[in-house]
Amino acid sequence: MHHSIKQSSEVKGAVQIQAAVDRALAQQRLVGAVVIAAHRGEIFHCQAAGYADRESQRPMTVDGVFRLASVSKPIVSVAALVLVAQGKLRLDDEVAHWLPAFRPRLADQRDVPITIRQLLSHTAGLGYRFLEADEQGPLARAGVSDGMDDSALTLAENLSRIASAPLLYPPGDGWGYSLASDVLGAVVEKVVQQPLNSAIRALVTAPLGMLATGFSASRDSNVVTAYVSDTPRPRPLREGEIVTPFDGAVGIRYSPERVFDACAWPSGGAGMVGTAGDLLRLLEALRRNDEQLLPRPLIAEMVRDHAAGFELPAAPGFGFGLGFSLLRDSQLADSPESPGTWRWGGEYGHSWFVDPQRELSVVAFTNTLYEGMSGQFVTELRDAVYADLEARG
Repeated sequence: MHHSIKQSSEVKGAVQIQAAVDRALAQQRLVGAVVIAAHRGEIFHCQAAGYADRESQRPMTVDGVFRLASVSKPIVSVAALVLVAQGKLRLDDEVAHWLPAFRPRLADQRDVPITIRQLLSHTAGLGYRFLEADEQGPLARAGVSDGMDDSALTLAENLSRIASAPLLYPPGDGWGYSLASDVLGAVVEKVVQQPLNSAIRALVTAPLGMLATGFSASRDSNVVTAYVSDTPRPRPLREGEIVTPFDGAVGIRYSPERVFDACAWPSGGAGMVGTAGDLLRLLEALRRNDEQLLPRPLIAEMVRDHAAGFELPAAPGFGFGLGFSLLRDSQLADSPESPGTWRWGGEYGHSWFVDPQRELSVVAFTNTLYEGMSGQFVTELRDAVYADLEARG
């Protein structure tokens, strides 16, 4: 199923994109970045800029390996949908059918079923420890791992801790970003009867030729150093450091070293590593309705708004599909993206989007949190992409 994405002769020739990247580096908002943009299946911008490791002056390269954090979610979501396509899993299966021990209850102790579809669309009533207000939150008290720390738990132990905390709302009655993708990873393991890393390789990354994407990396591979936004410039992210993505949330405990531990439990929501080029292969396969990856009706289901009627916090105009957000209203979102654009990011400093109407796929991996995920750079890059697209005619 290897598809080569054509590379045009004008690569790195997108003036506005390059200016946006160079400006973020010059202003020391980012340490390093890889940005790849494709239009109608042809790469028109491919840039590695800044440092993979500033202290040793190691330059960023296009094949830089990044800790993916939530960029793992669309990969694991596609794996589950491949199983649906194979007839081994159904979107409306109850999770307890596959994971009999996973039965979280509502605060009033009611036992309510969760479906695979609700896991994929983050409407299952689950939460994230890092979104709790303080260390007294139910998931914190249960000792839950968000998948980015160096926790010595197993996937099964973490699931039992997640299930011990009350659901935040009845499944299907709301939208909330959550550990659902980690639960989904456990379902994928159970269906194929193999560890998640092997399952993802067989279902998604090997067929698409995403050779650098997996759940761990060796120390001699091209893994980029993680940095955290600071003044006057970003500093290396410390092992075990807690950084909050926004006020009011307790924040994420990070273990940059986790990527080198092949025995770390496989977090479907945050545990993978990979390259920008690998992710582009996956996004382009979905955008082109590549039937070798998934049948068209399943891709259509993936890019349908499953959060209709619910507002996503801090994302006006966006709904949610099966694994990423979907733009409902360009005006509400104040965005040049076409309605129906898919978008998400990753806490280590990444953003990506696909505008199917414009036949556009863009991946921006940076090594600087949170500027590269939710900072000024994300908006500047988005606007630059559309300016360059207009210039291309």
